[in-house]
Amino acid sequence: MYPRKFENLIECLRLLPGVGLKSAERYAFEMLQFSDEQIETFIQSFFDLKDGIRTCEVCANLSDDELCFICNDTKRNKHLICVVQSPKDVIAMEKTQEYKGVYHILNGVISTSKGIMPEDINIEKLVNRINDLTQEVIIATNPTVEGETTALYIAKLLEKKPVQVTRIAYGLPMGGHLDYVDELTLIKAMEGRRKI
Repeated sequence: MYPRKFENLIECLRLLPGVGLKSAERYAFEMLQFSDEQIETFIQSFFDLKDGIRTCEVCANLSDDELCFICNDTKRNKHLICVVQSPKDVIAMEKTQEYKGVYHILNGVISTSKGIMPEDINIEKLVNRINDLTQEVIIATNPTVEGETTALYIAKLLEKKPVQVTRIAYGLPMGGHLDYVDELTLIKAMEGRRKI
């Protein structure tokens, strides 16, 4: 119904999560109104994203440099490590402005049904980060079956390490995701964390 090039743009926009056919069409029509400068900026941002974004060498957060802004922050408590599933979860935690430690991003969770095993996510690097100065590891994976499985697996791995391992409290609904939760719920979940 549309010209082929316009259809291609719609199909590309539909690759984004939560974007259906109607939204993709609306976005495509909006892009037709972009100036040449806006189009160049838009295209350049894609190239910058692909070529300029890397992962932090310490925590695996998104970064422009070898270390992310959190690992570079000398005011952060490096003895407190919060383990999350993805960089989106770091942003959700940072919005609370309550947590002052550092993070470790797993980039996934254990899911045997999907063929994702412990060696497929960033667990080994976490274990190697733990030293005598590490006081607590807070596991903040999503409260799903996969998140719980991953939390229990990590807790078991760290049993012999000289560190307290805690799990964030269940102020979060089962099946929920950190990046969709409001700040107050996250604050309460962090306050009510428990040893596992």
